[in-house]
Amino acid sequence: MGYAGISDREAIEQEAPWADRDIATTTFEQLSRTAAKFPDRAAVTFQLFSGPKDPEDTLTWSELKDRTAQVANLFRSLGIREGDVVAFMLPNCSEAVQTYLGGQVAGIVNPINPLLEPQQIGAILRETKAKVLVTLRSFPKTDVAQKAAEAVALAPNVKQVIEVDLHRYLTGAKKLIVPLIRPKNPVEHKAKVIAWDKAVAKQPKELQFMDSPTDRVAAYFHTGGTTGMPKVAQHRYSGILYNAWLGDRLLFNETDVQICPLPMFHVFAAIVSLGCSLGSGAQVVFPTPQGYRGDGVFDNFWKLIERYRVTFMITVPTAMSALMQRKVDADISSLKLAFCGSAPLPLELYRRFEEAAGVTICEGYGLTEATCLVSINPPEGTKKVGSIGLAFPYTDVRIMSVETHAPCGVDEIGEICVSNPGVSQGYTYTEADKNKNLYYDDDNGKPTYLRTGDLGRIDADGYLWITGRAKDLIIRGGHNIDPAEIEEALAGHEAVAFAGAIGQPDSHAGELPCAYVELVEGATVTEADLMEYAKGKINERAAYPKHLEILPELPKTAVGKIFKPDLRKRAITRVFDTALEAKGVPARVQEVVEDKKRGLVARVAANGATQDDVSAVLSEYTVAWDMAE
Repeated sequence: MGYAGISDREAIEQEAPWADRDIATTTFEQLSRTAAKFPDRAAVTFQLFSGPKDPEDTLTWSELKDRTAQVANLFRSLGIREGDVVAFMLPNCSEAVQTYLGGQVAGIVNPINPLLEPQQIGAILRETKAKVLVTLRSFPKTDVAQKAAEAVALAPNVKQVIEVDLHRYLTGAKKLIVPLIRPKNPVEHKAKVIAWDKAVAKQPKELQFMDSPTDRVAAYFHTGGTTGMPKVAQHRYSGILYNAWLGDRLLFNETDVQICPLPMFHVFAAIVSLGCSLGSGAQVVFPTPQGYRGDGVFDNFWKLIERYRVTFMITVPTAMSALMQRKVDADISSLKLAFCGSAPLPLELYRRFEEAAGVTICEGYGLTEATCLVSINPPEGTKKVGSIGLAFPYTDVRIMSVETHAPCGVDEIGEICVSNPGVSQGYTYTEADKNKNLYYDDDNGKPTYLRTGDLGRIDADGYLWITGRAKDLIIRGGHNIDPAEIEEALAGHEAVAFAGAIGQPDSHAGELPCAYVELVEGATVTEADLMEYAKGKINERAAYPKHLEILPELPKTAVGKIFKPDLRKRAITRVFDTALEAKGVPARVQEVVEDKKRGLVARVAANGATQDDVSAVLSEYTVAWDMAE
């Protein structure tokens, strides 16, 4: 059965309750089932370079199962048991996939974003109490090893560091040159350093311990979304395998090939893309360590689809926009679908992509806290462009009023709340305080419905629409303004590629709307012109941006979301410095940092001013500040 509409979802749910389905209990059991069905079919492919004829590294399902067992055995030999954490900080590579799977089998795996600063990485390692970190051996043109060394120095709980050497992927002259130019780690730590290749090779290809007999926490993923410091979400086998089941039942079969240029430290690549293949037997292709950010990936993308006869591409709006600036220069007739997530997809981009690539786009919705997949525009049914489609089978979505906390009616906007096999009732985050007020109870009084923080509505046909972020509301003098209204108005301008709206500090109203814009490549337009254009599209005067600024590029997360904390920091710095200058106070904002309890805090350099001078100006704002040392 495909997935064309609500009737299909209801028919699937009526076959059997979720608890009665024959679902694997653990990741290794699922991997073993798939390897038994399709032992010789390609499972995972990785290319170090992006060229359509560059060398590739491919493991079959049988080989991936054996390698996962070896990696899990290695972790157990280092003292990892159920409940212990194996962190990894790697770019995409075959070893990242093996660590992700083997870490779940041996203990709890904790992927970490290598783009974070060492202080944040160290904080995550301490929060998860990681005992082992898998990372890169120093390698040209990447600072991952250096960051890892600094982070481990800040996390004494990490006892072993396992280093993956990308040198094995090289050929020809590069293989000879890299050892001569390999950078050194400037920071020392006390953890024992182990070479991946030799350590894994020593391990048997069969598990040397009993796999988990029951469901348990198997992964930690950190998440900051667009609203602050990373939090650590807990994922059970049952949620991970729910995604695998969805991939097998609704999306793929063993003849499909996915291309996934997204990072393995994010749930979209790990739990959705790889997870769906884990259930269905489809092949996953990871091009370059940096995915879409890798050298030549956009230029070679269509040729890579031709090379691997890709049937399904994983993408995000930022990547689609970049691809539309390249000609389709290859045979992509194998391509059936593009699954787009992580951020709303502008209507014009949707239309241009479908016309250029001749492929159907399915927008979907998921989030780290729900162990990802929630809804999709049905692959075989009606796709409402701009919506995030219908809830998946065994997923229940409720819209709850932000003001009254009562259920909303059809097309009423409220907070999107989700219940499905991926929602951990009552303990989504490792930090207990983060779980407070995070759920709505079901009809039996259990904390079942996860509050996503997203604003949305469900239409008369059951389609889900995101309208903004509950936590992103701009509150101007007690009046709530949805930033999505400003962003959508600006995005309608032909010169605008992306727009991000936030509330900037104001001494009178608390917050005023502020917008930042990234232009389409080659486009020219003035900030004044964009301001006038926005005013013509925004329905209420209170939502007119007080400040609009064009940036060369908006800050984004690794999966293409606009990273609003950086925009807020920029706005706080500008507003505070302007206010101080207007009062003749020489102090200036040195930096804006994230405090776990206070939120964003401005650190102000005195430059000869006294604290009383600064206080006389900045005490009128609600944003916290400290004098810099």
